[in-house]
Amino acid sequence: RDDAVRAVVITAEDSKAFCAGADILAWSELNAAEFSRHWVRDGHRIFDRLARLSKPTIAAIGAHAFGGGLEFAATADIRVMAPKATLALPEAAVGIVPGWSGTQRLIRLLGEPLVKEMALFGRRLSAERALAAGFVAEISEDPTASAFAIAEEVSTKSPRSVEVAKYMIHAAADEDRGAMIEALGAGMIVPSEDKTEGVAAFREKRKPNFSGK
Repeated sequence: RDDAVRAVVITAEDSKAFCAGADILAWSELNAAEFSRHWVRDGHRIFDRLARLSKPTIAAIGAHAFGGGLEFAATADIRVMAPKATLALPEAAVGIVPGWSGTQRLIRLLGEPLVKEMALFGRRLSAERALAAGFVAEISEDPTASAFAIAEEVSTKSPRSVEVAKYMIHAAADEDRGAMIEALGAGMIVPSEDKTEGVAAFREKRKPNFSGK
């Protein structure tokens, strides 16, 4: 909600991985209810907030993004990837399934065949294939620098135009479609004279005189 923030870059502190995914030791002792009702759903709530952020977001994937790390990268609006970085959904190797939108949001972004290749067969996706699939915008030797360059460029655009365009695209892509459509509708109605008259009439306890403007 800070209007001074014009773009968000998601990157990693460690050069070994963008994100290696969820901590196996953290979830391995959870019972079924804790795992499904809390671990999975809490992860979705966090990732959904990132995906639906009104600011433009750029993920700088400087190293491997596995499991939850790949699902995390998928929340960004645009991704830049290092040449030797790879993407994977290795959950089946430890007896679980993707739980933070790997079989949902990633289907829209990568398509069913590639998600099956990773989730069912455990194959890693190279930067070149991710680029060809449109999942990453570019391959860069320095993804963080490239991501900040993209952030600086988008910061020269109208922030309101960028925000509304993102809402429109998300509505078309079924990313929280209901909220996006209602947000756009609210933005159209709030500046209207009818809204001003309706509120004034409510406060003054009288019948409103709407003009349709």
